[in-house]
Amino acid sequence: MSAIFETVREIALALPEVEEGPCYGTPGFRVRGKLFARIREDGETLVLKIDLDARELLLAADPEAFFLTDHYRGYPYVLVRLPAVDPEQLRELLEDAWRLSAPKRLAASR
Repeated sequence: MSAIFETVREIALALPEVEEGPCYGTPGFRVRGKLFARIREDGETLVLKIDLDARELLLAADPEAFFLTDHYRGYPYVLVRLPAVDPEQLRELLEDAWRLSAPKRLAASR
């Protein structure tokens, strides 16, 4: 895995009750069993849970960093090219993805 993925791992595991485990053969991150992020097989693309409206904004604003494949079109996920995304934006996106997946009470604690 890339050094950039190590940053993803560090950010994700610092969030409350996050566990890392396999997801389709690559590392994934879950909060209370609900997936919010996983690395794709190329080691440089992150599958990230996101609000669909926010996804459209990201796709329009920065197509170098954010994209979709047909597989994800109907699901609340966006694909992130890790080498192209700003590290601070990545942190915010991971925290937002965690909030979308965490139980309400746990999400409110952060």
